[in-house]
This record gives sequence, C-alpha cells and structure tokens, in this order.
Amino acid sequence: MAGTKLRKKFDKNGFNTGASPLRFACWYFVSLFIFRSGLVPFSNVLVFILRLFGARIGKEVRIKPHIYIRYPWKLRIGDRSWLADCYIDNLDHVIIGSDVCISQHAMLITGNHNYSVPDFSLLTSPILIEDGVWICAGAIVAPGVTISSHAVLSIGSVATRNLQAYTICRGDPAVPVKKRRILSRKTH
Repeated sequence: MAGTKLRKKFDKNGFNTGASPLRFACWYFVSLFIFRSGLVPFSNVLVFILRLFGARIGKEVRIKPHIYIRYPWKLRIGDRSWLADCYIDNLDHVIIGSDVCISQHAMLITGNHNYSVPDFSLLTSPILIEDGVWICAGAIVAPGVTISSHAVLSIGSVATRNLQAYTICRGDPAVPVKKRRILSRKTH
C-alpha cells in the first residue's frame, strides 16, 4: 500500500444520543461541574437534576457525588436504590431495579466495538439489573447483560453474560460460587 493514504473511519452504526445537541451540551457541563466534581454532595439535589434531564427515578434513591452518567435520559432506577461513585456509560438503556446497590468504581458499559471489521463499528446493548442486586466495588457489567434478582457480582468481577437470581458470582468472567441466602431482619 505504498503511496496510499489510509484513513481510519469509525462507524457509529446510526447511533443516536437520544437528545438534541443543546440538551447534550447542557448535560455535559452539568455532569462535569455538579456530578463528577462532587461540589453538590446532596443526593436529593442530584436526583432532582437527573430527573430534569429525563432519568426515571423511583422513591428514596441515593446518588453519591462523583458519579458518571453518560446520558440520564437513558437511565431508569427503581425505589430505594443506592449508587456510589460509579461509572454508567449508557450509550444504550440501563434499567436498575429497586433495592439495588451499585458500589464504588463499579462500571456499567453498554457500548462496545466490532473488532472483526476495519472500522470498529459501534455496538450497543442495554443492561438490566433486577431488584435486590448488589454490584460490588470495582465490578464491571458488560453490554447486554442481565443481572437477575438478588444476585451479587463480587468485588472486581466482570459480568460478560447473564447472572442467575440469588447467586454470588466472582471472577473474570464472573461465575457462580454459591447461592445467596437472604436473612430476615429479625435474624441478623
């Protein structure tokens, strides 16, 4: 290919942010200066702002400072869930159920690239996290994964495929290591 100038072209496969350029720009600066900076440590204010930008959020949800959310209009969170300073790269929809805990530095990634073609075309797939799930610190959830009811993805683990309900999963890729047993409030 001597003398031929190669130009890398990235194919977004018709990707749409789901918002107008103005809305996207406003969110970028709000995210940068309010969410990721940690200047506003009040969960109720952060939840209010996310709702203004189109996130559907249930009751008594706690959002911690320093969180990264790519597109709030592609985010849905059920009641009483808690999100620490995690990273939600939701190029596609992320649905988080009720009573879910997403711990520090966990990552939810809905986009990837097709490495089998020269233009590395963009691939996206939603993530579903059902009720009662705990995504532990530093864990990663890959595109298209469903974490079923009350499963646990342990610290630093990587979910590349669906996790079954009431299992504790560990490793890279995460595999079930034991069943999760939920104690009643009276017994613990």
